[in-house]
Amino acid sequence: MRFLTRASSQGRKRGGDVPGFLFLLGLAFAAAACGPATVSPRPAATPGEWLEFEGSWNAAGSRHTISLGEDRLGSIVALKGTMLLTGPGRPGVGFQSEVIGLTDSATGFQGRSVWTDERGDQVYSELRGEGTAAKNQIAGTILSGTGRYAGMTGSYEFSWQWVMEGEEGAVHGRAVDLHGRVQLGPAAGGSPR
Repeated sequence: MRFLTRASSQGRKRGGDVPGFLFLLGLAFAAAACGPATVSPRPAATPGEWLEFEGSWNAAGSRHTISLGEDRLGSIVALKGTMLLTGPGRPGVGFQSEVIGLTDSATGFQGRSVWTDERGDQVYSELRGEGTAAKNQIAGTILSGTGRYAGMTGSYEFSWQWVMEGEEGAVHGRAVDLHGRVQLGPAAGGSPR
């Protein structure tokens, strides 16, 4: 442990303990290099500026279906999952997502969604789409949010794909080709990330 103690003035030669100094210098550089990574911040977005994003969304939940005649079905769905967004315009990185909706095999899908980030701030949206077996393109309209998403508006779209259907209405699905854009409101005052 000599490198942590101070040598007596009698034992030191002129020029000091060069190997010990170099060791301490190397240790300082190693500690600095192993520190937390820093991400250069994205320039703050201006309220009113449109920002684009892409992402993935996986969810599981339940679906209750009733017959509405020979070739028509109605379903209520309740899903919870994870949404991860990419791109420089993303409103956030990751969200817990929750959706409730009604699907009519003849007229399509209508639903509501809430995304909650790691801070508890939320984004609210409504969903509409064909939602039929032949066409499953869904469009979302971002209505507003709380906290850093207050006043945010925007839109997004995706195709929904059922991955697994289990017993008693248990379902798992995912969004395919999720992309959209958001506009920050005056209350957000910059980048929500």
